[in-house]
Amino acid sequence: MRTLLVALFISSSLFSQTTKLPTNKNLKVAYFASGCFWCVEAIYESVPGVKEAISGYAGSDVKNPTYKTIHKTGHAETVAVYYDPLEIDYAELVNVFYLSQDPTTVGQNPDFGNSYRSIIFYSNEQEHKIAQAKFNYVNKLFNGKAVTEIKMIDHFYPAEDYHQNYEKNHPENSYIKAVSIPRLNRFKAKYFKK
Repeated sequence: MRTLLVALFISSSLFSQTTKLPTNKNLKVAYFASGCFWCVEAIYESVPGVKEAISGYAGSDVKNPTYKTIHKTGHAETVAVYYDPLEIDYAELVNVFYLSQDPTTVGQNPDFGNSYRSIIFYSNEQEHKIAQAKFNYVNKLFNGKAVTEIKMIDHFYPAEDYHQNYEKNHPENSYIKAVSIPRLNRFKAKYFKK
């Protein structure tokens, strides 16, 4: 019985949800999906002006998704990017989005499929115009092969606590070493060169 209680405690604490979203009223939030959220979170947190990035789920009207259900619900692994608009603007966050991925694939190597698709979520008409204009530019560069979706954010669900700051907290993880850190380093080499 004690073993069962310990197992239940461990499994419920592993999947419990206590992530707190930033409450600073001076910050704005933007939402992006482009592959594994562990990678995307680390990329945005490396950018000056970004104060926090929260991994989560968006892109479907099914309520209360979890990591185990998103392959069925239609959500994409998404990151909520909290930023200071006095230091960085939405258009620059969209530039980061495109500099950090291949916009012609549904996912990023090695993670492909609907849950990893490329999406820029907008919250208002100004963001919609910025996202659409950048997509049009990128799509032309890629000869009409860009697959990024542009859609209004409906609801963002923070991912389970163990997903938050995953790259930072688990640098020894084999996926982090083989995929996340190299992707972050490729992005930094392009972004900070300009």
